Amino acid sequence: MTVYVDPPAWPGHGRMWSHLVSDVSYDELHSFAERLGVPRRAFERDHYDVPSHRYADVVAAGAVEVSSREVVRLLHASGLRRRKRGRARRT
Repeated sequence: MTVYVDPPAWPGHGRMWSHLVSDVSYDELHSFAERLGVPRRAFERDHYDVPSHRYADVVAAGAVEVSSREVVRLLHASGLRRRKRGRARRT
């Protein structure tokens, strides 16, 4: 089982956030998050939002540290990327 996490670089709600993803399946991702006690409500379309204070826990549990760009690449390559609805695609 391999899951990936990017650095906490995304601001929101007064803190910084990371994205936790799988390149295999959502089941793998949900299982990993559940073992860490990350609530299901933190799942957004294709990733979990993880607050910066939990980043070290996620890495210690086995998540591979990658860049934010790599997170997106992994999601696209695996076919697991889910875009927000209603967003117009740029041409």
